[in-house]
Amino acid sequence: MTHATHPFDALMEITARPKTVFVKGEGAYLWDDTGKRYLDFIQGWAVNCLGHSPPAIAEAVAAQAKLLLTPSPAYHNAASLKLAQALVEASCFDQVFFANSGAEANEGAIKLARKFGSLHRGGAFEIITFEGGFHGRTLATMSASGKKAFEPLFEPKVPGFRKARLNDIGSVKQLISANTVAVMLEPIQGEAGVWPATDAFLRELRTLTREHGLLLIVDEIQTGMGRTGGKLFAHEHAGIAPDIMTLGKGIGGGAPLAALLATERASCFEHGDQGGTFNGNSLMCAVGLAVLDQVAQPAFLKAAADAGLHLESELQKLSARHGLGDVRGRGLLLALDLKLPIGPAIVAQAFEAGLLLNAPQPDALRFMPALNVTKQEIAEMIEGLDAILTRAGAARRVA
Repeated sequence: MTHATHPFDALMEITARPKTVFVKGEGAYLWDDTGKRYLDFIQGWAVNCLGHSPPAIAEAVAAQAKLLLTPSPAYHNAASLKLAQALVEASCFDQVFFANSGAEANEGAIKLARKFGSLHRGGAFEIITFEGGFHGRTLATMSASGKKAFEPLFEPKVPGFRKARLNDIGSVKQLISANTVAVMLEPIQGEAGVWPATDAFLRELRTLTREHGLLLIVDEIQTGMGRTGGKLFAHEHAGIAPDIMTLGKGIGGGAPLAALLATERASCFEHGDQGGTFNGNSLMCAVGLAVLDQVAQPAFLKAAADAGLHLESELQKLSARHGLGDVRGRGLLLALDLKLPIGPAIVAQAFEAGLLLNAPQPDALRFMPALNVTKQEIAEMIEGLDAILTRAGAARRVA
């Protein structure tokens, strides 16, 4: 029997990671074990909505840990009841089921829709999802996703997911059949490269699903909790009321927390249908309360919207200087079209320079800073990226 000789070797190799170990985070910055500082415009993939290790979360964890971690999901706890009530009051939904990850919340949404189909639509089970969509890494959520890289993996997939094209209502209509129970989408497709569903398309989708008696499910794992600025949830920009919504990432501000929200009509789980050992535990729900208390404030949401407009403007100027493409997205979930497959190289160079960026696709950079990012931090990021793009442009001209 052989054992790993280095801590890196003890971890399963599931992605390429630099041989860097982060040991501390504060606000917009991370530090590694050599003391090097990094400006973070990934923030755990839109997770740390208040930045790294914000005092509000640290204090909530410390206070709740002294009181109660979890009494088991067989009993109520005060923190989960308070957070559920706060989410209901802040949304168009009536009931909440807490989970530990976005994929788990989406798995729950799929199960809830199929239960609804079995009870109210003669056993209908198919859910229309979208090309380019990403809903998680469980077998069902990978099957629901429209990510090309998932297609050959872990066959056979879970059946029952038909793929439409984003912003093409005709492609949705063509897929509706007697077996259809719901339509599920992200208001902005993050992993595909930050491609927004238009407000008009979301309204068309809501009208269409109501006409056919279908559930509308919005996956707001990445777009929820103020990420799009001005509104707590992205679908609110379109003025629609979905039947089911999933939240993750930002709802925990860096802690593992997610939620499945549904209207009273769609809430049809019976005892034994859904559960989870750690779901709705006191510790994580206390964190969720601390996050929601800040993020749901109108002044905070406006500031996030303003920061998003400023970042968008600065990226547009940067794009014009370097002859790049459009800036797309909303609020503080934005992408810069690079026009060329140079994203991974830029990300690697930025890392060496102490700047954390993400390329969800080879020809795009994605920006997901903390919602309280400052103009100074945006300027620092733009300056660093400008220098990298200048070097890349010079190299291309020489080549």
